[in-house]
Amino acid sequence: MSDFVHLHVHSEYSLLDGLPHPKDLAARAAELQQPALALTDHGAMFAAIEFYDACKAKNIKPIIGIEAYLAKRSMKDRDAKEDRNSYHLLLLAENNVGYQNLLKIVSAAELQGFYYYPRVDYDFLAQHSAGLLCTSGCPSGQVPRLLTDGRREDARRALGWFRDVFPDRFYVELQEHGIAELANLNKDLIALAREFNLPLIATNDAHYLRPEDAGAQDILLCIQTNTVVTDPKRMRMDGSDYYLKSSDEMHAVWCQVPEALSNTLRVAERCNLDLDFKGYHLPIFPVPEGFTAETYLRHLCEQGLREYYPHGNATARERLEYELGIIHRMGFDTYFLIVWDLVRAAKEKNIWYNVRGSAAGSIAAYCAGITNLDPLQHRLIFERFLNPGRISMPDIDLDFQDDRRQELIEYTVQKYGRENVAQIVTFGTLGAKAAIRDVGRALD
Repeated sequence: MSDFVHLHVHSEYSLLDGLPHPKDLAARAAELQQPALALTDHGAMFAAIEFYDACKAKNIKPIIGIEAYLAKRSMKDRDAKEDRNSYHLLLLAENNVGYQNLLKIVSAAELQGFYYYPRVDYDFLAQHSAGLLCTSGCPSGQVPRLLTDGRREDARRALGWFRDVFPDRFYVELQEHGIAELANLNKDLIALAREFNLPLIATNDAHYLRPEDAGAQDILLCIQTNTVVTDPKRMRMDGSDYYLKSSDEMHAVWCQVPEALSNTLRVAERCNLDLDFKGYHLPIFPVPEGFTAETYLRHLCEQGLREYYPHGNATARERLEYELGIIHRMGFDTYFLIVWDLVRAAKEKNIWYNVRGSAAGSIAAYCAGITNLDPLQHRLIFERFLNPGRISMPDIDLDFQDDRRQELIEYTVQKYGRENVAQIVTFGTLGAKAAIRDVGRALD
């Protein structure tokens, strides 16, 4: 088993230029017999769940983190001269509290602090430091940059701040990457670590899996920065050293400071995150006094049953009882009420809506007024929508007229609170046809 852990891996979802897929990273880590692997995309956590699952599948311990952008002043300051260049900062989730804080940090950085990059500031970081391990970062971190600029006293003050905000959770980070200028920087960082009695860790940015992937990653960088490989002023990464290195390769580089490598294992041992999703976490739906979610859903369905089948219908009654029993046993009474409430709000506001998909097979949805199609008349099967033998969330697809959709979003925000409502994103991927076109353009 390897005695080194990669703590600095960038996936394809990085805001900059990561090449490998999380499954490829996990497979390579297993091949190198590394016990753990960290994902630290720039300012984002897009790949966190996919990475977590990929590592678990290969029996690799997943460590979730970010390489954050730290604003030099407030994250709300936006002066082109003062605030364009942010510091980099490595943050790792030690536990689930830390993971929640990472989510808050990246959200605030995007929604409040975005200026060229999604930034967070010192105050917000200090308020959300619980459960997080922190390092001094790559050469673009605050302490390394101050040392490079010859501002040793400022570097000492900055290091003291991080040490105080992350007590027993702050590490001085060393990198090499075959860059000669880093030799003197590393000497200064080691000296500061000794002075402040802080542990060292050695990391290696991994933007691709193997050295021979450097060319492909360089082209991808051109695609993402809209440049061509022949442009002398384009963004580029020197050398082919940004790959997932083996323990032996890292020992060859850091044999003079072996504790910097062994400390990565200690970091991995400290990071224990459980993102295995157990059960469902539905919002609390307010029901009228005297009702529970189960009895209120039944109340609504009974009203609809009397309206749609005024002369009685034994088949409809039997089907409704069957469906309500399954819905309750699977714990989805509240889900139905949430959807019913959105439909009710649309009707009250005279907003056109439509329900698509297998939900039309539910007589409970029909009687509650969610769908407009009688499943008995059209011989639709409930189990295609909700199958007790396959535990998964029901999926009721709602369409609202596009020019009034925002009204439903605002209604939802007002009902459940802005902090509890999110819109989802679709990730674009580079398919074969687009890849050929974009690579051709990047190659000029």
